[in-house]
Amino acid sequence: MLVSATEMLKKAKAGHYAVGQFNINNLEWTKSILQTAQELNSPVILGVSEGAGKYMCGYKTIVGMVNGMIEEMGITVPVALHLDHGSYDHCYKCIEAGFSSVMFDGSHYSIEENVAKTKELVAAAHAKGLSIEAEVGSIGGEEDGVVGAGECADPDECKSIADLGVDMLAAGIGNIHGKYPANWAGLSFETLDAIQQKTGEMPLVLHGGTGIPEDMIKKAISLGVAKINVNTECQLSFAAATRKYVEAGKDLEGKGFDPRKLLAPGAEAIKATVKEKMELFGSVGKAN
Repeated sequence: MLVSATEMLKKAKAGHYAVGQFNINNLEWTKSILQTAQELNSPVILGVSEGAGKYMCGYKTIVGMVNGMIEEMGITVPVALHLDHGSYDHCYKCIEAGFSSVMFDGSHYSIEENVAKTKELVAAAHAKGLSIEAEVGSIGGEEDGVVGAGECADPDECKSIADLGVDMLAAGIGNIHGKYPANWAGLSFETLDAIQQKTGEMPLVLHGGTGIPEDMIKKAISLGVAKINVNTECQLSFAAATRKYVEAGKDLEGKGFDPRKLLAPGAEAIKATVKEKMELFGSVGKAN
């Protein structure tokens, strides 16, 4: 069954490793991520953006699929199902649909409005046993059509949101979604350190995990990051493996056009990417 992300992230922060949030886009994605988490005995967070939620026919469809897979694949590692960059309305939809965790992204509101809405959603989520993530300082790049430059959050604002009782905090430290440009300045560890000092035990979240160099990831984990989001990297590996299969003419051999065969190399590529990330984040073997 689904669990909130609270316990797994507290353990990760205390143990100086991070749990990966891998965004799901369809059945293959979900199956590949769950299989890999089980094989590596790692806790895992399945992320769902509003766009992916719409694509997969809505949140109830996703909850049904994920719960069914956990049961029928015999998944025993902790799995959280988490709304990624949720609006105020969609947080409520996911709380109702049976998600075990939500992220309220109020970073585009004034800090006062972000605080007010976050406070209300914390109460609603906690009443049903869900964990909740909040955001301060927008994460750059493109997320469901919204493009922003990687900003650095104000540590005092982070503290005012952390003090509302959220379970995890996403703070902009110069990170962006998608591929990083050639002139990217890197993560601001000074900002991260200052936030960590003000928020104490709060697990911090690093969005835009694709393309951040490994040494920076490890340093971020040492400074209190306990959750790292990965999406683009799985999409790129899935696309590359599918292209290779088609360009080799495999879809024209026998029943190579069967979607189970056509999508298999991509699904395996997702598993390889997830494994690589779980090893980097240090979550392997940490499920019990």
